[in-house]
Amino acid sequence: MLVGLANPLQQALVSIFSESPLETLEQNVDRALETITLQLHCDGVFVLTGSQSLDRLRTRNLYLKPQFAKGQQTRVWPLARMPFFRSLVRTPRLLNLPDVNTLPADAQAERALLRDWDVKSLLVLPPVVFGETRIALGAVNCSECCEWSEEFISEFNHAAVMIGSAMELTRIALSMLASEHKYCEVFNQLPLACALLDKYNQLTMLNKVALQTLPIQHGYDLFDMVREEEHAMLTDTLHVVREGVLGQAWCELPLKSIHQLAWLKLSFSQISGDKDTLVMIAEDVSEKYRLADELSFHANYDALTGLPNRLHFEALLENLLHAHDDMPICVAFLDLDQFQVINNISGHQAGDKLLCQVALRLKQLVRKGDIVARLGGDEFGILMHYCNVDSAKQIAKRICTQLANHEFIWEGRSHNVSVSMGIAKLDKKAADIYTVMSQADAACRLAKDQGRNGWHLYSASDPKMNRLYTEMMASVDIVGALALNQFELYFQSIVPLNREESGLHLEILLRMVQANGTIVSPAIFLPAAERYNLASKVDLWVIDNLLKWGGCHLDIWQQLDLVSVNLSATSLGDFEFMNWLEMRLMAEPELVDKLCIEITETAAVSQLDQATKLLDILRPLNCKLALDDFGAGFSSFAYLKRLNVDFVKVDGQFVVNICEDCADQAIVKSICQLGQDMGFDVVAEFVESQDIGRKLQILGVDYAQGYAINKPIQLAELQSGLSQPWLEKRETFAAYPQL
Repeated sequence: MLVGLANPLQQALVSIFSESPLETLEQNVDRALETITLQLHCDGVFVLTGSQSLDRLRTRNLYLKPQFAKGQQTRVWPLARMPFFRSLVRTPRLLNLPDVNTLPADAQAERALLRDWDVKSLLVLPPVVFGETRIALGAVNCSECCEWSEEFISEFNHAAVMIGSAMELTRIALSMLASEHKYCEVFNQLPLACALLDKYNQLTMLNKVALQTLPIQHGYDLFDMVREEEHAMLTDTLHVVREGVLGQAWCELPLKSIHQLAWLKLSFSQISGDKDTLVMIAEDVSEKYRLADELSFHANYDALTGLPNRLHFEALLENLLHAHDDMPICVAFLDLDQFQVINNISGHQAGDKLLCQVALRLKQLVRKGDIVARLGGDEFGILMHYCNVDSAKQIAKRICTQLANHEFIWEGRSHNVSVSMGIAKLDKKAADIYTVMSQADAACRLAKDQGRNGWHLYSASDPKMNRLYTEMMASVDIVGALALNQFELYFQSIVPLNREESGLHLEILLRMVQANGTIVSPAIFLPAAERYNLASKVDLWVIDNLLKWGGCHLDIWQQLDLVSVNLSATSLGDFEFMNWLEMRLMAEPELVDKLCIEITETAAVSQLDQATKLLDILRPLNCKLALDDFGAGFSSFAYLKRLNVDFVKVDGQFVVNICEDCADQAIVKSICQLGQDMGFDVVAEFVESQDIGRKLQILGVDYAQGYAINKPIQLAELQSGLSQPWLEKRETFAAYPQL
């Protein structure tokens, strides 16, 4: 007899579920229901399963005494699907119907079903939940209507608990068996080579891929697979996983034997609760190492010429810069002259062929140990070890002479070949390699500017060299300033000399603000912007930020008479910039009628068609056009007729000495007469005294601009757009301070 069980029913149920195999769960439940029916006062018992709230029900098992079953399929009982019954049992409470005829009128379907089964009384217990198993046990009486006693309900509850717990235990056991089978199947079907590794480093349970691709079998010693010199790495990797330092670790090792695989990535991880047995995954990484070797070449060498590339050249130079020795080193930059002409005439195949020939020739002309690199395009670099300035000059002379004699013929067409070459000495005290590279580049550019087919040695005392180097450094600063928004807008007033205007006429100026707060003059960075094709980006920044300021200070903007802003010659010829300018101006209808775009006379003469297109953009928007630096060229007035400008700004060289120089007076007077005849106003720059202002007033100049009026002031400091007369009052405008 089973100890601790309160009654024979419980003993019987325990015997049913503990002595039968797991696979017979349904039969066990059927036997349990039969036992409950025979030992308790009822004619049938059923089990409902579903969600925790029993809003989705199905009759899992049903037992009726034979005299009431009538040969029907006792596991198919649609009562659980009927609406009234579902609404009653959806909430976890006892359903006790001593007489099913007491069902309400809207439960006709349920009453008909129960009558068909001869059910007189019905009882359904509140659902019990064990883990993922949720059941409700029910009883029926078919012989007569009866009251379900408290004793019956209590015994029935005990039976429900035993059935529910047995079903959950069976579910868990079957789930574990299924999981083990599933995981074994998954392990075997994995597309990677997998195995288990025991505490003796023997491989067990290899999957299909491991058996097919690795030179191993069951029981194989892992260390026999790799080279002896790799054993230490493999031992360390296994140790950190087995000791729990890492949950997973891997190493990449070459195979010891000659096999279709050369390199393997071996990953190891613990099995929960068993630190001695590890899961090993082996991946073929042979292609990775092959590509790494190949990529290492491509990362450091030029694919066309086979020479070291810029990255490798800079790395070598970096090592030499930090070397602890006094070895003299020189760096040379070379640029093929008129290389683009060869590409345009004979095609890029010809250009590539010439680059290969020049690369081979350069390697022949330098000393043993010197490094020739292709830095990009038609640019080459030479790293000269143990080379003083005199030796570098001899090498440069030899290269320029020999390459000038090199004959390049493509498809019967002969091309001249020459190079411009710049040399700089590596200063070990320099902060970085880009100092010497910039110096060599500046020397190369100077050699090109001086007529090509020659070389130049960098010298900080050479003013031309210093200017080029400064511009190169400034170009780097410009890129950074654009990215970090390190420009600032200034303005200078343009005042009328012969009329009164209520609003200020301003010219917008630009300053670069370095990180330390130093203000950089445009005389330094604007030439660099022009040389290095950054001028249109700078112009875009100026116009965009000016219009943003105007939109934020609309009251001041509306007071202004006119706002002039300069446009570079580069921007004038930039198709994308001109499209942007048109769209940007059209987006600001409240601001554009105060704008005046200034272009230089040189830009207008050299790019007359583009200047005309600019005028076509400005006129419909009621913008003005001014011609700056007028008189610097002074060769033809034909472009004035085509442009129909609103303002002409006299070049400052004719203004600074106008009180003493009669020739300057004559030139300015003639420009004023021209303005009267052609309908444009004349502006004089470089007005540095009131005496100059009065002289310009007498000559008929319309406007004056210069330090005598005011120095450049930050636009952010402008508080009013209203003007004051200048010649009548010496004090500065009250709207802003004198700098």
